[in-house]
Order: sequence, then structure tokens, then C-alpha cells
Amino acid sequence: MKSRIYLAGVLGLVSATAQAQSGDEVTVQSGRLAQKQFDAPASVRVIEGDAIRNAGVQVNLSEALAQVPGVVALNRNNYAQDVQISIRGFGSRSAFGLRGIRLITDGIPATTPDGQGQSSTVSLTSADRIEVLTGPLAQLYGNSAGGVIQTWTREAGEQPQLDLSTTFGSYGLRRHDVQFSGRTGSVGIVADYSTFEIDGYRKNSAAERKQFNGVLTSQLQPDTKLKLVANLFDMPMAQDPLGLTADQLKADPRQAGNRAELDRTRKSVQQNQLGAVLLHQFSPSLEMQWRLYGGTRSNLQYQAKTFFNPSSWVDLQRDYVGLGGQLKGKESNLKFGSMDWILGFDLDQSSERRNGGETSSGEKIATLSTSKVYRDELSKARNTDAFMQMNWHWVDAAGHNPFTITSGLRYSRVQLDSVNYNPDSGDNGIGNLNSTAASPVLGVTWHTTDQLNLYANWGRGFETPTLAEAAYSVADSLNSVVPKFNQALTASKSQHSEIGAKWTPSSGQRLNASLFKISTENEIVTALSDSGKTAYVNAAQTLRQGAELGWNSMWSEHWKSLFSMAWLDATYDSKFDTKKTSGGVSVADKSIPAGNRMPGIPQRQMYASLQWADQGFAPKALGFSASADWVSRSAMWASDMNDAVSRVAGYDVVNLRARHRSQWGTVRLEAWAGVDNLTNRQYVGSVIVNQSASTPQYFEPGLPRNWMTGIKLSVPL
Repeated sequence: MKSRIYLAGVLGLVSATAQAQSGDEVTVQSGRLAQKQFDAPASVRVIEGDAIRNAGVQVNLSEALAQVPGVVALNRNNYAQDVQISIRGFGSRSAFGLRGIRLITDGIPATTPDGQGQSSTVSLTSADRIEVLTGPLAQLYGNSAGGVIQTWTREAGEQPQLDLSTTFGSYGLRRHDVQFSGRTGSVGIVADYSTFEIDGYRKNSAAERKQFNGVLTSQLQPDTKLKLVANLFDMPMAQDPLGLTADQLKADPRQAGNRAELDRTRKSVQQNQLGAVLLHQFSPSLEMQWRLYGGTRSNLQYQAKTFFNPSSWVDLQRDYVGLGGQLKGKESNLKFGSMDWILGFDLDQSSERRNGGETSSGEKIATLSTSKVYRDELSKARNTDAFMQMNWHWVDAAGHNPFTITSGLRYSRVQLDSVNYNPDSGDNGIGNLNSTAASPVLGVTWHTTDQLNLYANWGRGFETPTLAEAAYSVADSLNSVVPKFNQALTASKSQHSEIGAKWTPSSGQRLNASLFKISTENEIVTALSDSGKTAYVNAAQTLRQGAELGWNSMWSEHWKSLFSMAWLDATYDSKFDTKKTSGGVSVADKSIPAGNRMPGIPQRQMYASLQWADQGFAPKALGFSASADWVSRSAMWASDMNDAVSRVAGYDVVNLRARHRSQWGTVRLEAWAGVDNLTNRQYVGSVIVNQSASTPQYFEPGLPRNWMTGIKLSVPL
């Protein structure tokens, strides 16, 4: 293996400004146990509600996640495919949705057992904060835990309140939101309904969304609390402009990809989810939690014609359900300090009915012919997991806590099954994959002083193929991809190690640093791409090495800054072979050499923000405020081959925000305006990794200079 060490900088975001000023420390999920962010032996970043709202129009997670080092959040500006998010390189191969990372909302998993997830269903307008956990402790969340993103809806205040907001922007952007919150007795509620519409920068890129997010909390007894969560997401239409070739990008970045308009490529999604979290406290040192959830997701997509393959539709109908429980306690009277511990289990299952057929002019062909309806399968993914974690706070004879030792273990069993209901396709849609893995983690924090903590951790993880990745196989005799369940795939295994430091020289200053190394075996890579269908294989070892260092500073009551940098060297550590065909005719047969960079991952990423507020940064401060943000990414590749045609140039963009808050009696009014990409830089916002056309359509252009403005009215009731 090659060994490279890169220095980088990453900012560990502090919680609220008031906490930064006072030195109070926010509590985060450090693995499966809550712990002070400063003491956690891990890279945990927090984005508070004010930062979420200042990042943009609160439509895409990529708006706020741009602040978080170690996270690459690429906005496709294509609402049919969702944003592309990777953490330390995990998830970068995804062509749509999330892969390789876990998404959790209000304690309810939003990632299926096979590792698939959609960030578009997160309600940002009612979000109180976002936490991002990277590194070894994330492995305690199971399959595809390259990192964990958790979001929480804000709690209802004592005073009932109605919030109304509206936002307009470039390319026909319209965003409207109404939110009610209040509390009566022991019951509190937050109910948020929002709509979003956009005509789109590119042709065939219009979209429409409607979303409801509601959280009801009830203190059933002094020691028992119940939380009910309802999330309804309706995207009746999201046009898909597809990717562009290098020549198309240069000629006109606003055009749609090949046949997108002719075949009316688009997607519609509807998801309904209900969840419940019950917390019971037996004593101040022992509590129990149960979580139960279920939902449905309907996904209908229309795809373009490619070479010999006709234009087509794919209909996915998913049902999912899950149950989890945990027992958490604290032992305070140990001889050498105290211990926090947790034991728990997760049982999750999703069932997905997949249908597919041909289209004409973007509509289904109404016929029972098997040449027009070619797939009818039922796929299931389920996991049975148990986990534990212990944090031992060692206290010496003098009563000091010099060390905190963290240990944990998760045992996971993941099963993928597929049954074929189309008799004319034989056993192509039949198969199963079973994976078991034990994921141990170990970490230690050395509390050198009240202002400086040093930490180190290590862990093992795994990543199974998703149902979508197992849906196709290679037919060697035909040199083509066939719709046959790929039972040859196995889970990839990873080993993570990290060292870091957290320093707070004063109440308004924070310096975070970390170095990490991740090696994987049996990485899931592209084996063969054929006219839009991709088969995968376990073929490569990979090496991800990087370093993170960052700085947060409160310069005065009126000025503060955030600055982060991150370097990640993600390479294939062993060679493997890949092919690309079109209609069964080989157009490429390449050997990917060791040392090639993994696609979709910039080696360097930087973020800086300078913020000013004439009345200070307290959450309810009035008056004017403004910020200037800078985002910089280095070049990356869109293909494993790292050839010239797949190289994407690096770029820098500058975004500006201005805001004014005023109050008349009890009514608050907030008006804001912003400009993104102030210098009108032409750049590629995202890539379609290993796209399979003979002239690859890798590129999804970023937006040129664009504006947005909004107003929010808050009325106590």
C-alpha cells in the first residue's frame, strides 16, 4: 500500500453563538452515547438552526453541509436525482440518492437496511440542528456507516406561535412555508407545511415539492416522554435534465442531455412516514428507549432511450418498518471513576416491488406484451443488529479526570432477497445475499487541560451492496449487462483510524484537528456499464487518507468567522478491470491501475465565512446582519479511469447574505436577500460517476450568478 499524509484544515462547528461566547458546551451523539462535543473522541460537527436558515432557501441539505469538512455535498440542481453527498469518500459512487452513509431524522432511521437513503425528505424549515459524525464511532450505526447525519426538529416553546415565510429567487424559484408551534400542559407540537417550485436553470429541469413535518411531544408521566413524528413528502413532478458531455457543457450548459426533452425524462415521488419514540427513566442513572416507525414510498421514473435500448419507465413501490430499543445507564461509584453504557438492538425491513417497461414519447405503452413490460420483482432488505458502547471516565486519586476511554461493538446481519413475478424472464430476478459483520470501535480522550483534549480512535465497518446495485449482472458470453440478481457480490470491509486534538484557548475561540486513515477490502466498483445499466463487482482495495484542521473565532460582539480546510487522498490501492459497452458492443476495456483516484471526490475543499451583526449574534438579536461565504473545491474525476475527458476543474464561489430583523410589540419581521456565485463563475456542480454512454454525459453544471430574497413573519398567538 502507498502511504500518504496530507495536512488539512477543518472546522468543528460550535453550537449557538451564545455558547461560543460563554464557553458552554453543546452535547452531541458521540457514537450511541450523548457526550460533550469537546470531550468526544471523534469528529462531530453541529450546524445550528440559524446557520441552516442562513445557508440558503432550505431546500437541499447541500446548502448547510458545505460548512462541514469531510463532507462533500454536491448540488446537481437536478431534483429528480437528489443531491450527491459523500463523507470521507463514502457515498461518492452514488448516481442518485444517498449511499454509504446513515441518515437519521428525530431518532428515526431514514436509511434502508441496504444503505439507500434520500436527503430530500428532510424538512429543513423546521430543523433545529444537524449533527454530522465521521470516523470510527460512526460504525456503531451499522451497514454503510461511512458517516452519520442526524437532524432534529425544534422543540415547541411555551408561547404558541405562527411563522409565515415566503422566498423568491432566480429561475422561477418559489418557496412558501407555514409553521405552528405551541404547548398546552404536558403536550407540545411543531407542525410545518412547505411548498417549493422552480422552473429550472436548464431545460427540462422544473420541479415541484410539497412537504409536511409534524412532531408531537407528550410528558406522559414525570419519568416518561413520548414523541410522535409524521413526515409527508410529495414531489408530483421533477424533470430530469440528465448529464452533459464535455462538448455540450462547453456549447450551452443550459441545455438538457441527450433525448431528455424528447423522452420527457422525469420522476415523481411520494413518501409517508410515521414514527414514535418512547423514553422512560427508571432512575437518574437508568433509562430505556423504544422506537417504532413505518412508511411507504412510491417512485416512478421515466428514462431516455439509449442506443439499442428503448426509452423506459421504472416503478418502485416500497413499504418499510422498523423497531429498536436501548437501555442506557451510568455507574457513578466505581473505584476509578464513572461509566456510561448503552445496550440496544435495531430490527429494520424494507420491501420494494419493482416494475419496468417501455415508453413512447415519455408515456407508458399500454400493452400486456412482455417486450413492453420487462420487470416485475419483489426485493426485500432486512437487518438484525445488536450494539453496545461504554464510556469510562477514569478519575485519579486527586479527583481529576485525565482520560475517557470509549469502547463499543455492533453485530449486524443484513439480508437481501429478490423474487421474480415475470415468468418470461426466467430466474433473472431471483437471488439473495446475506452478510454478517462485527464492528468493534475503541477510542480514548486525554484531557490534558481544561482547554485541550487529545484523542485517538479505531474501528471496523462494512458496506453491503444496495438492492439497486445487485439488480444487474454481467453476461460474459454476450459481453453485456442483464437484469439478473448479482449473487456474486459481497460486502466490503473497512478499517478506520483517527487521531485528533480539540483546543479552546478562550471562550470565543476553537481549534480542531484530526488525521485519519481508512483502508477497505472488496470495494464495490463498476464491472460493466451498458446503455444506462451497471453491474458491480468486488474488485479493489482502496485507501483514504486525510487530515482536518480548523478555526472558529468570535472576534468581538459584532464579528465572527468560520474557516475550514480538508484534504482527502482517496485512491484505489490495487488494480482492477472494468469494461464499458453500448448495446452489447464493447467500446472500452480498461485496467484501472493502483493509485488512480476514486471519482467524485475532490482532493481539497475549503470553506470560509465572515459574519457581522450590529446587535450581536444572540438568537433573537434585532437589527442588521450580513455574511460573506467562500467555497473552494479542487479538481476531481468523474470516472475510475482518470482520463482527460472525465476530469472536472476546480472552482471557487462567493456567496453573500444580508438580513434585517425588527419587532413591533410581540410581532417579529425578518427580511433577507442573498446572491450566490457572485463572480458568475462557470463550473461543474456535480458529476455522474462512471456514466456509461459511448460519449459520456458526466457533467451537471452549477448555477451562474443567482439571487434570492425572502421575508418571515412570526406572530405569538
